[in-house]
Formats: sequence, structure tokens, C-alpha cells
Amino acid sequence: QVQLVESGGGLVQTGGSLRLSCAASGSIFPIDTMAWYRQAPGKQRELVATITSGGSTNYADSVKGRFTISRDNAKNTMYLQMNSLKPEDTAVYLCNADVVEVASLRANYWGQGTQVTVSS
Repeated sequence: QVQLVESGGGLVQTGGSLRLSCAASGSIFPIDTMAWYRQAPGKQRELVATITSGGSTNYADSVKGRFTISRDNAKNTMYLQMNSLKPEDTAVYLCNADVVEVASLRANYWGQGTQVTVSS
């Protein structure tokens, strides 16, 4: 029911910046926490950053000070500003949304991902 579409990925060199967007649509229930994950080939998916509906954020240690997560609740859109990019940031970046549904149930939705490639 909820669709998440990521955009903004691309190819940049070390030290460059990208701004990712995740647009949510089709939700008739409130979206609570949203998050960015990333997954590189042959590696496990890792949590990059989270943001609650109220704007509280958490970051993986590897991206603290370089990445900034934000959201615009009116637009149902989440962002990830990535600065000082490193080759190890290369991955598919995935958007996740935690939706509060009926009976206090929570459902998690995923986007298809957007590729970020950082060259050295």
C-alpha cells in the first residue's frame, strides 16, 4: 500500500556530496520512524540513520559528522545529505518507513534503492 521511491544517487568522487530523497505515497496511516539503510554487494545491510516523526535522529558511527537525515512530514519526504563521501560509502541506499496501522500494528516498507558510487 505504501510506496517509497528513492532518488538522488549517482557517481561522485571522494570528498563529494550527494543528497538523497525518499518520497512516500499511498499511506493512509501515520508514518512514524523513517530510516536510511545501505547495502553493498557481498555485505550485509546496515542501518545508516533514522529519524522519528518528531525529528529525533540517530546515525551510524561511520557517518556521524558527514551525513544529515531530515524529513518534511507535509511532503512525506525524507532526505539524506551526504558530505565528505568516501569509497566505503558506495552502496545501494534504501529507504525504510515504519507505519502505524490499525490495532497499533506496525508495518515496515522498503523502497527499491538508489545507487551511490564513490570513486577514489
